[in-house]
Amino acid sequence: MNVLEQALQVIKQEADAINFLYQNPPERLNEVIHLLSACKGRIIVSGVGKSAIIGQKITATFNSTGTPSIFLHAADALHGDIGMVQEEDCVLLLSKSGDTDELKAMVPVLKNMGNTVIALTCNEASYLSSQCHIHLYLPLTTEADPNNLAPTTSTTLQLVMGDALAIALLHKKGFSRDQFATFHPGGNLGKQLYTRVADICHHNVLPTVTAISTLQQVILSITSGRMGATVVVAPEGHIEGLITDGDLRRLLMRSNIDLQSLPASAFMTPNPKKIKNHEMAIEAFTMMRQFSITQLPVVNESETLVGIIHLHDLIKEGFC
Repeated sequence: MNVLEQALQVIKQEADAINFLYQNPPERLNEVIHLLSACKGRIIVSGVGKSAIIGQKITATFNSTGTPSIFLHAADALHGDIGMVQEEDCVLLLSKSGDTDELKAMVPVLKNMGNTVIALTCNEASYLSSQCHIHLYLPLTTEADPNNLAPTTSTTLQLVMGDALAIALLHKKGFSRDQFATFHPGGNLGKQLYTRVADICHHNVLPTVTAISTLQQVILSITSGRMGATVVVAPEGHIEGLITDGDLRRLLMRSNIDLQSLPASAFMTPNPKKIKNHEMAIEAFTMMRQFSITQLPVVNESETLVGIIHLHDLIKEGFC
């Protein structure tokens, strides 16, 4: 077996383990979801070694999806940090063997403090499985490494179960898209969730002409606006049409036309696609992709033109 085949075998082995977990979920998984949903405190996640790293990711996923959580390294817990655990917190302990010394030492302390302790292990007959209030068993045959030693498949199962718990709680709590945006204000993800069309289009010059504008006036408007288009507006501000660079090129390719006397209404695109200024910017990006266009006039609730947004504006903001 060459190295590529070995790499693919690891992927297959871990995928098979996930599929087996799907077909054989922990018996008390539903109970744990309801228990964590009703938790009045935070979810304290703890582990050591590779399980600790997975625990940190699970903690981050809980927090970003509306479930308050704190990661507590088991070694630090035994040297004072267990003091961060409050009475109403629920505790999730991650361990492949279920017999990790640091976690074993934590269990009686946490139970004396009144906390509900949940174990997530790959061992049905371990200290944690018998001493914690609830045990979620992750069925593991072998790790993906040839020596069956390096935490690979086991940590994948921990991660998958952590994601399953977090998203189940998200649904149970009705965690909304707007709440998600509140927790993710940075980066492209945040921009997609909170940036509205009005936040972008107000920076742009608004090129406009009327239905009776001449070809020269149209060209000057498109050039000065630097948007590759100009909007044909009625006196009251409503949109009558849109003229793009492409429309001009197609017009100039036509023969037997008196370009000097041709009004804008003769070569505009009537009733163009448009978007409301309060819509999310990602909706503008989706419309442009769907209809293969690069500009969208922006209107207010009264359908009055208030701006124009270009595909380049969205790409610059990370919508791609």
